[in-house]
Amino acid sequence: QVHLVQSGGGLVQPGGSLRLSCAAAGINLKLYTMNWYRQAPGKAREWVASITDSGSTNNVDSVKERFTISRDNVRSRVYLQMNSLEPEDTAVYYCTTRAYGREFWGQGTQVTVSS
Repeated sequence: QVHLVQSGGGLVQPGGSLRLSCAAAGINLKLYTMNWYRQAPGKAREWVASITDSGSTNNVDSVKERFTISRDNVRSRVYLQMNSLEPEDTAVYYCTTRAYGREFWGQGTQVTVSS
């Protein structure tokens, strides 16, 4: 059974930073592409960033230069470092992967950017 357990998040002022963590169990993390999505109140879920098994990364234009996705295959964790946070980044953030023919999602982590 694959489990993705998230940690991090919380309330931060505009311009601040947060790091989200996603611990993966039940899969060999280094073999899979890992993703972060987010869903803001009243909006559709949005893809934020991905990191492939080879370590290539990509992210949505709205977070370029501010968010960085990374992975630690030894600790079986994926991270999302978020800098220069803006109120528009307020959302529930999810880590996801596709394995064994289906998608798996973390439980979600609230990030609130407000003064």
